Amino acid sequence: MDTTVNGAHTSIGPAPDDSAAETLREGLGLTGAKIACGQGVCGACTVLVDGAPTASCLLPATALEGRSVTTVEGLEGRHPVQRAFAAHDALQCGYCTPGFVVEAAAFHDRWRAEHGAAAPDRSDIAEALAGHLCRCGAYEGIFAAVASACAGRFDQEQDQEQDEAAAPPRADAAEKVTGRARYTTDVYPEGHWEAVVVRSDRPHARVARLDAGGAVHVDLLPQDRTVRYAGQPVAAVAAPTRAEARRAAAQVRVEYRDHPATVDAAAAETPGSPVVYPTREERSAAPSSNEGATLPAPWHGNVRGPATLGLRRGTAVKRLNDAHARGDRLLYSAEFTTAVQVHTPLEPHACVAYWEGGDLYLHVSTQYVRGVAREAAERWDLDPERVHVRAEHVGGGFGAKGGLGTEAVAAVELARLSGAPVRLVYDRAEELTDAGSRPGTRTRLAMLADDRGRLSALSIDSWGDGGVSTGSAVAAMGMLVYGRAPRRVRDYDVITNRPPGAPFRGPGGAPLAWALEQAVDEMALRLSEDPIALRRRWDGNPKRHALYDRAAALPLWRDRPRGPRTGRFRRGVGAAASNWPYLLDPSAQVELVVEDGCVVVRTATQDIGTGVRTVLARVVREELDLEADQVRVETGESGPVPGPGSFGSRTTTSVAPAAADAARRLGARLRAAADGGPATSRENLKAAEGLRATGVRARDRRGFLTPVRRASEMALGRGLAGALHLMEVEVDTLLGQVRPLRCWAGIAAGRIYAEGPARNQAQGGVIQGIGYALYEQRVTDPATGRVLSDNLEDYRIPGIADTPEIEVYFHEEGWEHVPGGGVGLGEVSTVGVAASVANAVRDAVGRRPLDLPVRPDRLLEGLRR
Repeated sequence: MDTTVNGAHTSIGPAPDDSAAETLREGLGLTGAKIACGQGVCGACTVLVDGAPTASCLLPATALEGRSVTTVEGLEGRHPVQRAFAAHDALQCGYCTPGFVVEAAAFHDRWRAEHGAAAPDRSDIAEALAGHLCRCGAYEGIFAAVASACAGRFDQEQDQEQDEAAAPPRADAAEKVTGRARYTTDVYPEGHWEAVVVRSDRPHARVARLDAGGAVHVDLLPQDRTVRYAGQPVAAVAAPTRAEARRAAAQVRVEYRDHPATVDAAAAETPGSPVVYPTREERSAAPSSNEGATLPAPWHGNVRGPATLGLRRGTAVKRLNDAHARGDRLLYSAEFTTAVQVHTPLEPHACVAYWEGGDLYLHVSTQYVRGVAREAAERWDLDPERVHVRAEHVGGGFGAKGGLGTEAVAAVELARLSGAPVRLVYDRAEELTDAGSRPGTRTRLAMLADDRGRLSALSIDSWGDGGVSTGSAVAAMGMLVYGRAPRRVRDYDVITNRPPGAPFRGPGGAPLAWALEQAVDEMALRLSEDPIALRRRWDGNPKRHALYDRAAALPLWRDRPRGPRTGRFRRGVGAAASNWPYLLDPSAQVELVVEDGCVVVRTATQDIGTGVRTVLARVVREELDLEADQVRVETGESGPVPGPGSFGSRTTTSVAPAAADAARRLGARLRAAADGGPATSRENLKAAEGLRATGVRARDRRGFLTPVRRASEMALGRGLAGALHLMEVEVDTLLGQVRPLRCWAGIAAGRIYAEGPARNQAQGGVIQGIGYALYEQRVTDPATGRVLSDNLEDYRIPGIADTPEIEVYFHEEGWEHVPGGGVGLGEVSTVGVAASVANAVRDAVGRRPLDLPVRPDRLLEGLRR
């Protein structure tokens, strides 16, 4: 096949069933075009074919014959859009960025030809980029980048904004906007084999026999040979090509002995329903959807619970019962539900594994290189130094990539059997079925205020719907909010033969806020009190008081419409508060080494799009007074000094103080060795080749809330990060559609180490919260439990046109007891968003949405009632 790729004539022979994306990636090594959905929905694989943006995952490779193809690599980093994306931080994990850049470049060129140097408005940009998805939610930066590029601000290198692009907000921006950033799915070792997972089509059965027909395969069944949901891994096969691996997988024969199954949560609570885990041993081995420890609780069939916590529980129950008996108008009770939300990062779960000289090498898309290395060493009985885990760039995770998963276990075993490197990448259906989800919930809440408007009693009972997993822990989060009023909180898990949940950004927090923050708003109505004023009065978090004061003075809140609204389109504004525990890794260290005149920063952590590379670079630069080109950050490897996992909002608060400590130590050594001039001058750095220093994460002033040993990787610190979201929506009362218009997000997390990535992450939290509120819902077959919404057409995540204008405000005081003065903000930035949408809908139409997502059919039914 002859074609022209990036201006060069190329002859390549693709496999008969290869897509253009596969041919470009594997045949030519042009990995900028990503395969994320495989259906032309997400836009990550976009290239220009004869100048027209094209989804290369849908285009047969043979259709490239005689045509001209331009990938993101062909733009060579010189296009104004690329410079604008870097300067405006129009990216996070960067996996979708090459596709956005190619489409935006084509739009830029068309726009400039038609309009000259004039900025398009948001609707023009949204329409042009409607075929692209960013799961991280970096849309606000994309709007700004495309508008400024089209306005001509990045035409020439000497232009004003180009000075900003020379030192962009994100340290790895240049790699991501040019397609040079290397993800696990971009790794194709010479002579590698491809692997495919064979999955169960039964919801509950014992595998009596498995015949792989002579293919190189590994058995992935648990010890009892039982599958408990449709989609559970049964085996994995490998072959020299993807096509051969797929054929081998199709020929695997599995003989099942079917068991009765329970695939509906309501049925699972019914006495006599088929039990998913009949023995204590099976129950103890159940996966967890929570990051923390699971509280002990009794089991009753398929229901685990209650796990009970409280403050003066008896008092709370008596007050609520008495209020109910007398019909107290200041008693509010309701039942709220949330649907299962799927993580679906655009880079799917992936692993490339190979053995060399007795050492194990893993490229893994993971949030925890250190943890994967440790688990791998334990599983395969290896010395820790013989396991090498690498995740140079990670295309999103959101909690789903926290450990040694099926993709890694299968790839390692198949590499041992085949004697070749093995590459295993989930497709989108697998990612949406068995790679992680936030459990659905059903929450009964009762709240009572006394005659002075104080919170008098609170009761929260929540049932988690996490498939075969336990640990939803929604009600337990109610212990952390609104002072010390009497309360009883009880958590239950309802177990079904459906795929397991996994920790999802703010696990337990978002479904709790969905119920609790709507109840607080309802109480404000009954007390005839401003909802922000009531929250400020009830909330004991002083850091969040500053957010309440600021929000109350905003025109968005102060000038909002009051009273009943009429007409087809009605606007409303809602508020919701949230908090999140301050977590950290006290064992985190950072190593600095002088190499080739630069200070190289290393630690065993990874950047999943949150900007930890940027944080580390800035801290070291500030401490040592260095220029940008004098600092190089190397993360994503398990080998250097210990670093934290990227979950629980603990990464930055763990590594930034350690980096500052290392920089101070290195600075002292540089000063001692300096031969005239500033200690960190370029001349002295060249002369200090090999000098190194290691910094540690110091203890907080007043210590931690949990006991901590030197090697502890998790500690609970003192204080709670806080947030307040104001959301304006427009409700179409004819079609039942809700359109978010504006959002103000106030975050109280202390020092912001890198404002651009932090703001971007907070905006992304808003986008994911909007998706949770309005669109995202996993759907399963009521007969088999099979996931039906296993593609990005049927499982909808927010696109750029769904993005409101988002303003982020950071309150940086109140964390003086923490080294560095800042804590994490990833979770708290999204926890309360869905509730703010719900309160805005209630404000607009006078009807409270109890069930999430707020679908048009549900909203219209509520309005009819």
